Amino acid sequence: QVQLVESGGGSVQAGGSLRLSCAVSGYISIQGCLGWFRQPPGKEREGVATVDIGIGSTYYSDSVKGRFTISRDTTKNTLSLQMNDLIPEDTAMYYCARNPSRFCRTAPLRTGDYIYWGQGTQVTVSS
Repeated sequence: QVQLVESGGGSVQAGGSLRLSCAVSGYISIQGCLGWFRQPPGKEREGVATVDIGIGSTYYSDSVKGRFTISRDTTKNTLSLQMNDLIPEDTAMYYCARNPSRFCRTAPLRTGDYIYWGQGTQVTVSS
C-alpha cells in the first residue's frame, strides 16, 4: 500500500511562486512513475509533471513546461513541484499520484494509469 500526502498549496498573485510537497510512504518499488496532476474547477484532471523512478526522466505538460520543475528526494521520500511564474489558469486542486508500472514512461501523464492518489492541495492564482 502507498500513502501520498500533499502540502504547500495556497493563494498567490500572478507571477508568484509556490512549492508543493508530497510525502510518500509505504512500499515503493524502483520502477514506475510519481507525478503531479491537477483538476481546475469544472474541468477534468490532467497531468502536470511526472518522473520515471527507474530512469529518472521527467515529463511536463506543454502548459507548464519551463515554469514548473518536478523533483524527488529519495532520502526524505518526498516529491516536490516548484511552480514559478504562476498564472490564473494554474488555479486547481493539485494531486500527487503513483503509477507502479514500469511501462509508465510510454504515457507518463495519462491520468487513468495512476493507481494511488493523495487528497490534494488547493492552489489559487489571482490576477
